[in-house]
Amino acid sequence: MNILAVAIWIAVVVSSVLLLRGLRRARPTPAGPSAGLHDLSEAAFVVGGPATVVDTALVSMLGDGRLVVGGPGIVQVRPGARAADPAERAVLQAHAAAPSGWLYQVRYAAMCDPAVQEIGGALAARGLVAPPGTGRTWRRWGVIQAVVCVVWLMASIPLTVVGFALDSGPGVPFIAMVAPALFAGIVVGLFCTARVRNRVTRAGLRALLAMRSAYVNDRTPHVQTALFGLRGLRDPFLRQQLVPAARDTRLAMAQSGARSHRPHSHSSSSDSSPELLPVMWCAMSDGGGGSGSGCGSSGSSCAGGSGCSGSSGSSCGGSSSSCSGSSGSSCSSSSSSCSSSSSSSCSSSS
Repeated sequence: MNILAVAIWIAVVVSSVLLLRGLRRARPTPAGPSAGLHDLSEAAFVVGGPATVVDTALVSMLGDGRLVVGGPGIVQVRPGARAADPAERAVLQAHAAAPSGWLYQVRYAAMCDPAVQEIGGALAARGLVAPPGTGRTWRRWGVIQAVVCVVWLMASIPLTVVGFALDSGPGVPFIAMVAPALFAGIVVGLFCTARVRNRVTRAGLRALLAMRSAYVNDRTPHVQTALFGLRGLRDPFLRQQLVPAARDTRLAMAQSGARSHRPHSHSSSSDSSPELLPVMWCAMSDGGGGSGSGCGSSGSSCAGGSGCSGSSGSSCGGSSSSCSGSSGSSCSSSSSSCSSSSSSSCSSSS
């Protein structure tokens, strides 16, 4: 029993050290000590990924009348309305291409727009967020380590009984010898798993806090949405429009998935159930630190974060989950398209 206990201690310690080292090396490093957020769109992406970027644009356009509510959940664009930034331009393009004026469809299509997706690539290049897929190996390692430690902890109970039966003399129970190591292994495994799910790096969190400090006295709805997500939106009329739209984003993705997964498509992703997978940021590295366009699906976000960054939440600051905290995403499927109302093609798998 003593030899088995020593072996368990060695296995847990080695596994935990390798896991922590691997996770640390997998996290992107800031491009420089002054790496920060350039504008509110980047802050919104850190808070909640493409969803919060689009929500910020929608709040701004609804607030100043460039978008008007034409019915419950339906919006119209005023003649002559112009976009002030790429996210607002994505909203206008999504509305023009939408089969109807449903806000949730416009929101989803704008999230898939390359201009919105590429914000994440710029942030990843500066080390403020981790691209999709970063640390996937270490997340699985952490889950496996936690599960194995739980199994051994349960198995140590009958082993302890057997030990007392074979040796009636005084001695330290087997469970007492291995429990500290197993509990530590569980904690380290779960900690690393949660760490991978949060795509915002420490530099990204510092940059977001600095941006919040810069706008600490600005209570404008679109500024609060950019810095805190929809939980920072206090206007009852705007919340009445955007909260249901955020909730119905899954429906828009399911509708898009139903169109993109035709019978003639033989991709491996065609067997997945799109309505079960929340929207995320899907970055494809171009070798220069940027990203390609596309949005996928995942189990977080976020930049929910997430995952990826998720559909309406925040990956930091205590708000709800984004595709950024999401996991299990695969951005390699070529036949999946998540833009039902825009020209961007996307991948799904967070």
